[in-house]
Amino acid sequence: MIRPIVRDVFFLGQKSDPAVQGDTAVGRDLRDTLAAHRQACVGMAANMIGVKKRIIIVDLGLGSVVMVNPVVLSKDSPYEAEEGCLSLDGTRKATRYRNIEVEYRDEGWKKRRQRYSGWIAQIIQHELDHLDGIII
Repeated sequence: MIRPIVRDVFFLGQKSDPAVQGDTAVGRDLRDTLAAHRQACVGMAANMIGVKKRIIIVDLGLGSVVMVNPVVLSKDSPYEAEEGCLSLDGTRKATRYRNIEVEYRDEGWKKRRQRYSGWIAQIIQHELDHLDGIII
């Protein structure tokens, strides 16, 4: 289901709760909502669609991946970035890392561990900030 985008800074500023196996429908809603905003958005966190759960989706180019309870295990090579957000007006500066390793559960609840770099790593870090209530 395509959900409306939350723009309430108070709601977005709250930390998200860990997701449980029964929250898989949130991943489907993120997938549908991202597809509806594909021209203006490359990733989303569940709080952007009104759900305070630790779930994100990231467009990898040839497809997208839903990450449930993602955690960055390692990061290196910091740099300064300027980012926009579908939930917020304008752009903001942020420190990001070129290379990250993330552990998460996929939509089938299987544990995954993956390294990402460049643009994809930046998107993941932006969405993880959303989960932590960080509004850059």
